[in-house]
Parts: sequence; structure tokens; C-alpha cells
Amino acid sequence: MSETQNYIQENKQRFLDELCDLLKIASISADPAYSKDVLNCADAVAKHLKEAGADQVEVCETKGYPIVYGEKIIDPKLPTVLVYGHYDVQPPDPLELWESGPFEPVIKTTPLHPEGAVFARGSADDKGQFFMHVKAFEAMMKTNSLPCNVKFIIEGEEEVGSESLGDWISENKEKLKNDVILISDTHIYSNEQPTVTTGLRGLSYVEVEVEGPNRDLHSGLYGGAVPNPIHVLSRMIAQLIDEDGRITIDGFYDNVEEVSLEERAEMNKLKDDPEGFKKSIGLNGVEGEKGYTTLERTSIRPTLDANGIWGGYTGEGAKTVIPSKAFAKISMRLVPYQTPEEITEKFTKYFHKIAPENVKVKVTPHHGGMPYVLPSDSEEFLAAKKAMEKAFGKEVLPYRSGGSIPITALFEKVLGSKSVLMGFGLDSDAIHSPNEHYGLFNFYKGIESIPYFFEYYTDLKK
Repeated sequence: MSETQNYIQENKQRFLDELCDLLKIASISADPAYSKDVLNCADAVAKHLKEAGADQVEVCETKGYPIVYGEKIIDPKLPTVLVYGHYDVQPPDPLELWESGPFEPVIKTTPLHPEGAVFARGSADDKGQFFMHVKAFEAMMKTNSLPCNVKFIIEGEEEVGSESLGDWISENKEKLKNDVILISDTHIYSNEQPTVTTGLRGLSYVEVEVEGPNRDLHSGLYGGAVPNPIHVLSRMIAQLIDEDGRITIDGFYDNVEEVSLEERAEMNKLKDDPEGFKKSIGLNGVEGEKGYTTLERTSIRPTLDANGIWGGYTGEGAKTVIPSKAFAKISMRLVPYQTPEEITEKFTKYFHKIAPENVKVKVTPHHGGMPYVLPSDSEEFLAAKKAMEKAFGKEVLPYRSGGSIPITALFEKVLGSKSVLMGFGLDSDAIHSPNEHYGLFNFYKGIESIPYFFEYYTDLKK
């Protein structure tokens, strides 16, 4: 075992204790009531970077919450790895469903985590994961084994759309110059089958409104004679997907990447498990686009989902009204060659097209993001694969995720760098939900893997 890996093994408990201290800070970016906690967390991250050995550590002000920056330049001629993470977390609601306090970290064993997992908001998303990089960096610094340059940007607004990040990156392009970006904000397929994420879907998110009568109407006096916006909206949403699971929007599939049969076969080495998938989410059956496996439906195919629908009276008791308006929020996950602008425009046109003449409709675009793919034959992927195989002692496969991380496309556009998505969580970690947790096995495997990535990536660039 190398000196760096020995250092990691000898300091595992301290690393965990420091993570737990960080998890106690309620850095909820979405709620202004926690603004002081978010700022305190930024200061704590800066302190950890300094103590690990980073230079030029700054808490950089933005129009929102600060970005923490640090670097270690050992030789300008060597490659530079830029590490990205975020210190802000999702709100913990509903609190009554937490088995322990969301900001009171507790270590518990579970069937998936016999070695224990830390339960707390932000444990997997993303404090536990970005902190792996800080501790791996510390281990390399303390053992004089850092093989290349490293820069860190840890932001405080990821959970509210990274509103300040784009401007800050554009203003600091020279400062952030790098050869590759390393991100741990994703998951592996399982602890038995480690993976490196090679693709993310993009996103188009809209809110729709259907307006009928000019006010809420008495359902006894008017029922049966006027359009009910809830009924109309429900029928319109139902028309968006056909019986084969295909999205019916005109031109929706025009620019969809058709993944080769060879790549699909490689993907399905991950062993699609329909029964296990159903059991894990309490379903008796699955559905989706005809001709694709569950793995493919949740990664390489675009989707459309209603995320919420409301209108009329939803309070206690009864109120017999036909509502004036009904609303829904709809998200569409996109695949390579689709863009959020294109899909939002096509959705808007189609939604107006299928609306009955006796109602008015409105589509309000919200946020979106581009899809992202890292080729599985690239230097960046091969370094991550080799690093994780060294740490796990198992073959590592490429894995396309169904989620979205819009900053990956932003990084490539502004900085011209590819992002390696070397996450270590599991999809069962309950991120954004009550009882979020992060396995200690995963936390430590991340810290072990990261120095190997630095070593192998530097070797590949020589």
C-alpha cells in the first residue's frame, strides 16, 4: 500500500468526524432564513481547504451565495485538474418523516450499508462527495505525492440552479484554466458493480395554465354546460404520450441521438433487473417507451413527466366549484442533440395546438439544461475507470445517468474542458428526500480512488 493510501487508512475516523461537523451546518440555499448558515458553511469549506494545503483560498462573493476557491500549482507545465462540488443542500421537509434530525448526523447500519452510513441532509448530495476530494487532496499533500496541479470551486447555489456560477466562471476563465474537471455529484450502479457516469440527460421544465370561465363557478348551476379546466388539462396531458410510451409532440424526436446496438449491449451488461426495480419502489409493473429496457428508458431516451397538477378547491371539507383555472408543471429529460430551447418551443406549439377552442392556454418556460456525454474511449474516462478499478478491485463499466447536471455543458462551453463524473453514491441514498444517507464504504472508496485518478490522468497526459 502506498504512503498516500496508508495516510487515508490511518485518518479515516477523523475524516468522518470532520464530515459530520460539516453536515451539522444547515446550508439550505433555497430558504433565506438559513442565509447565515450558508455563509458559515462557505467559511468552513475554505478552512478545510486551507488546512488540507491549498493556496490562494478565497470565499468569492457573487450576486448570490459565495463560491469557495482554492488551488495548488506545483508546476505550470503539468496538467491541472479542476474539482467542482457544492456545499448547499436541499430543504429537509417533511421533517416528520426523518428518523433522526436532518442536521444531526447519525451513523447507522442498513442492509445495503453493513459497514454503516451517515444519515443527514447533504451527506450524499453533495457534502459527503465533495469532501472526499478535500481529504484525498490532503492525503496527497501530506505525503508529497500530488502529481499535478489542482483547483477547487465549491459553490453554494447548486440546489437553486447555480444562478451565479455562469457569470463567475465567465469572469474568471483564466483563473480556472484546466485540462479536466472532476465532479462527484452522481452515483455508481452498485457497490458490487462500480461505474463511471458517461452521460447525463438535459432538461426542459415548463409550467402550463388552462383557463376556462372568468371565475370559479357553482358546479350545480353550471356543471355539464361549461368546460372544466381540470378536465381539459388532464385530457391534454394524457395526449402527450401514446400507448407505446412515445411522446406525441410534433418533431420531438427529430434530433434524438440513436445509440448504436453495440453501445446498448455494453450498457445492458449492467444487468437490467425489472423485478428488483419494481420492488425497490413498491410497484407491480413498469412502463415506458416500447422496444427499450428499463436501463435504456432511464438514460438514453427522452422523457416527459407531469411533476404536479392543481386547480380549484383543495382545502378541508367540500366546496363544489368548477375552477376558473388549472395548472401543471411538466419536465422533459433530453438526450444528446436535443436542446432545451428547441424542445420548449415544440412543446409550446403543440400544447396550443391540442387545446380546445373554448379554453385559453399559457406555457411558461422555467429552467433547462443541455445533455452531456463523455466518450468512453477518452483519456478522462480511462483514467477514472482505471482509478476506480484499482480501489474497488473490480471491473468498472460506463454508465449513462438519467439525471441532469447543467453545469457540465456550461463548463465545456466556457472553459473548453470535459467533466469526469466520478460519483460514489447509490441511487438509494434518498437525496432530496427524508433520511438522506451516504455509505461509509462509498465515502472511503471515493477518498481512495481520487489519488489514483490524479496519478493515472497525469501519466496519460505525459
